[in-house]
Amino acid sequence: MKKLYIIRHGETDFNRMNIVQGNGVDTDLNETGLNQGFLFYNKYKTIAFDKIYISTLSRTQQTIQHFINDGIPYEKLHELNEISWGDFEGKVQDFKEREFYQHAVNAWNSGNYDVAVANGETPNQLQERQKKALEFIMKNTHEKTVLVCMHGRALKSFICLLLNIPLLNMDNYQHQNTCLYQLDFDGEKFEMITENDVSHLEV
Repeated sequence: MKKLYIIRHGETDFNRMNIVQGNGVDTDLNETGLNQGFLFYNKYKTIAFDKIYISTLSRTQQTIQHFINDGIPYEKLHELNEISWGDFEGKVQDFKEREFYQHAVNAWNSGNYDVAVANGETPNQLQERQKKALEFIMKNTHEKTVLVCMHGRALKSFICLLLNIPLLNMDNYQHQNTCLYQLDFDGEKFEMITENDVSHLEV
């Protein structure tokens, strides 16, 4: 048995300004994002997490820093990083960028997971590296309750990987900043317990 609590990082100014972040942009949380991280901690601090896994990007660590301060061990896995948005990273989504982005998403929604934006990463490439992260997390069988902090598009792909369903289902899984997905592993398969929960923000 293993319980995975998976959250998206808190808000950054780039989120607010609709600027593409991705794997290659290492932004910090803004004041709202830091507060979101605290509110998540305040609700879930009584859960006895055995381990925390985060990406190598600062916004994930900043989101769960309060748990780290409590002494919970953590590890950075670059395989949990956001998808690479290539040439679009660090840019405001103007009409041209949105057009190319929508072209890629339309291709993904039609089952073509080998399409990427210019110099970016495909969903197949993203999920291949995520498989390595999942294998690493699952082999540590003594870690029964695990917190994972990652990124929006990467989270969608990771959920499909955990549930062993096609990437075609990616956009069925919504994500808000610090939203929570909980999945339980029974020894054979994962089951969705909680989906896109932001009740901790309702204060």
